[in-house]
Amino acid sequence: MKNELSILIPVYNETCVDLVRRLVVLCHQRTYRVTSFKYEIIVADDASPNRQCVADNEVINRIAHCRFIARETNSGSAAMRNFLGEESRYEWLLFLDCDMQIVSDQFLDAYLDDEHDYGVVNGGIAIGGSKEEYGHNLRYLYEKREEAAHCAEQRGIQPYREFRSTNFLMERDVMLSCQFDERFKKSGYEDVAFGKALKKANVPIWHIDNPTMMVDFEDNPRFMDKIDRSLHTLHTFRNELRGYSRMISIESGIHVGMVKVAIRLWHRLFGGLERRNLCGRHPMLFVFDLYRLGYYITLTKNDKEK
Repeated sequence: MKNELSILIPVYNETCVDLVRRLVVLCHQRTYRVTSFKYEIIVADDASPNRQCVADNEVINRIAHCRFIARETNSGSAAMRNFLGEESRYEWLLFLDCDMQIVSDQFLDAYLDDEHDYGVVNGGIAIGGSKEEYGHNLRYLYEKREEAAHCAEQRGIQPYREFRSTNFLMERDVMLSCQFDERFKKSGYEDVAFGKALKKANVPIWHIDNPTMMVDFEDNPRFMDKIDRSLHTLHTFRNELRGYSRMISIESGIHVGMVKVAIRLWHRLFGGLERRNLCGRHPMLFVFDLYRLGYYITLTKNDKEK
């Protein structure tokens, strides 16, 4: 049983007061059963330009055992997690994304009551909402298609490659000795690189079904902008992430140069039309897959074919 917990939440242009209050309730419930249980909740804002969100989150400083830190300079998602780990004071760290919901009253118990000696425990995510409500939202459609792969059984097949930073528990000493790579300034693939670092450091990972729920789906143009940025990040760090990315494996598996030429030509001719579909009211997932492949292979044009 784990009796000390720091809950750490990086935030950017989001208000997470409701999430903090929900976690406080769960922590209070646990203190009734485990009198030695100690906890803190730290929320750190990465210099959000939306100042209203920052102002709203200041309420967190008035909640017992909670602290809100508003940073003045944007440092990126990887550096924020390292910062939160250094600010923490308890033995176990629970990292959560700010836009998730806690769906189970046993959420903390599932992490803290287990006696397994693992340095990292990954809880996974579930996808909320319905097709009736979000049937025109590309992020929802994509995440729903991938939901089956989020279960612990599937993630456990390749535990390091499938690590995600949305919802995980780890020992503080492990976090301080094996940190996120701060070269990853934008959100995207920093958790994949961290999974690789954990393997290199021989830190064991255990995947369990203890999900937080995704209920916030950005609109299609914003999601596509995020996809473009993440593909640029993937391309920048392609050597470090080789073996940990399906996209890199697909690109590396195309050995006939003319096939890549054809894919780039297709993307140059039809990428704009594909993006128009994906940003519109009726996005198609097979178009999404074509767009990402074409975009990434176009980025790799000068890697091997100068």
